Amino acid sequence: MAKKKKISPNQSRGELKDPGSRSVKIVAISALIVTALLYTGIVILFFFTQERYVFSPQTKLTRYPDLLGLKYEDVELKTDDHVTLNGWYLPNENSNRVILYCHGNAGNISDRLDHLKLFHDLGFNIFIFDYRGFGKSTGRITERGTYYDAAMAWQYLRLVRNFKSENIIIYGRSLGASVAAWLAAQQNPSALIIESAFISIQALGTKLYPFLPVSLLTRYSYDTREYLKRVNCPVLVIHSDEDEIIPFTHGKDLFKNISGKKMFLKISGSHNSGYKTYEGLYVKGIQNFFNRFFPSVQVIDDTL
Repeated sequence: MAKKKKISPNQSRGELKDPGSRSVKIVAISALIVTALLYTGIVILFFFTQERYVFSPQTKLTRYPDLLGLKYEDVELKTDDHVTLNGWYLPNENSNRVILYCHGNAGNISDRLDHLKLFHDLGFNIFIFDYRGFGKSTGRITERGTYYDAAMAWQYLRLVRNFKSENIIIYGRSLGASVAAWLAAQQNPSALIIESAFISIQALGTKLYPFLPVSLLTRYSYDTREYLKRVNCPVLVIHSDEDEIIPFTHGKDLFKNISGKKMFLKISGSHNSGYKTYEGLYVKGIQNFFNRFFPSVQVIDDTL
């Protein structure tokens, strides 16, 4: 009669498998793999589509300055890289000073009529232009292209309209504020006005998309803070404490890092409508800026 093989208690426990525990591990590992793949997909998608987050142009002009009773001249500029830029020159017979207007990342020049009228009523000539790929301007949008287009606008005012550098005020809002700061660092304007400006694309992207490694992914710079270090003219920084797109802290940071003459104008309201919602405060702030640094310049107040 064969003897039964004895099985120790430890061996017995080792042979007992918990199918439920193994299933949980498989599900957990599978979930991690799926999550990693989804995250990788999001990162890759962001990398290849980031231009859509930076630029949102419209090619059709929907309104023109004469709608608000403003005289204007349609302007075309030919660049050395065979791009045609479109813009509007709005004359003001009572002024020898001009606003070079660098608009934001969306739409085109026809979306800025109310703002143009505000500056015109303050007594300025105005030149606003569309970057390549915006409005009627030809070409493909690039960061370098926006800088080059702003430089062409400056040359137009200097060489065609014969404005002296000390009579040109560069204005920019949102992404255009970075372009304006870059241009002011290259030239020697009378003043620089930046509104709703961000520190840099990297800093803004990190704030808006904290779950993405924006610093490793972004192909854009628009380093406003760095450009402002090389600006020598007086600077007016305008920012709303209710801006839902570009945090108020960005405006304060930029102001803090300006070493020369400067003034900060705090307004309220949304990113795109703060200047209209608090127009009285907005206009008074611009007047105070010019009264402080350019007492000989008469800024008209026809907006109230």
